[in-house]
Amino acid sequence: MAGRIRVVVAKPGLDGHDRGVKVVARALRDAGMEVIYTGLHQTPEQIVRTAIQEDAAAIGLSILSGAHMTLFARLFEVLREEGAEDIVVFGGGIIPDADIPELTTMGVARIFTPGSTTQEIVEWVRSAVPATV
Repeated sequence: MAGRIRVVVAKPGLDGHDRGVKVVARALRDAGMEVIYTGLHQTPEQIVRTAIQEDAAAIGLSILSGAHMTLFARLFEVLREEGAEDIVVFGGGIIPDADIPELTTMGVARIFTPGSTTQEIVEWVRSAVPATV
């Protein structure tokens, strides 16, 4: 049996708007991936713990709150602490173009800004994330 890509999608921090992340989760699922949605108000520690427990190859964060720099930085710190730096991290939401280079330097593999299509996200995940299941 061919492997499937396993992705954890999450809404970290205080952001309470989850319609977009649910649309992305559904698109990834419809494309044959295993998707674990952690729900609202997750901490970076909870997200990393879930990704490790679920043997996920990727974490996708949806951030609309403006706290993206802090949340991504903490997520990478926890990934390093847990020895899980092989997990691919991507994100989307309201993230200023000016912040994307610093996020990329931090280790974020891709940022999807408003206007990105679900097909674009699916195709990128297929090309960038290894199958694990």
